[in-house]
Amino acid sequence: MANADKEVHAVFDRRPKRADARRNYEKLLVAAREAFAESGMSASLEDVARRAGVGIGTLYRHFPTRRDLFESVYVDEVEALCRAADELAELPAWDALAAWLHRFVTYTVTKRAVAEALNHESAIFASYRSSILAAGEPLLRRAQEAGTARANVMFEDVLRLVGGITMGQFSDPDQLDRVLGMALDGLRVRPS
Repeated sequence: MANADKEVHAVFDRRPKRADARRNYEKLLVAAREAFAESGMSASLEDVARRAGVGIGTLYRHFPTRRDLFESVYVDEVEALCRAADELAELPAWDALAAWLHRFVTYTVTKRAVAEALNHESAIFASYRSSILAAGEPLLRRAQEAGTARANVMFEDVLRLVGGITMGQFSDPDQLDRVLGMALDGLRVRPS
């Protein structure tokens, strides 16, 4: 088994089996995601536990190290992003793509905090890149086939565009939405 596969498998092994433990695990992931989005890698584990409504011992039972928590949040975020592609497939082609790219922005914020904490050393990043491509590419292809997205772009182009936008500093949360909207307008094809 390759190192990346072992690392990903280790994250899945941490997921609890009992219902009460699973609830605490999920609450901790939600709280950590919020804390990392607000404070980046400087978010304290005590704050994460407080936000989740559990004690610090419960946090450490689920995530023995800070790295374990960061990796678990990242894996959870990628899985949610991939599920979103399936859930949005029933929408019209452009609406599905645009909604997924808005969700991708949320993922990117989490990834940036996790990447800072792990110094880009985690094999999990590489192992999940293909999952993200497999989730998003069909949405772009469908929008292109429907004539609502530019035919001359590749999915990696779109990810770079949206990822680049998320690297900026924004004065308020609405500004990010406005800038993303302008970028999506450049990708969209409107009938004449």
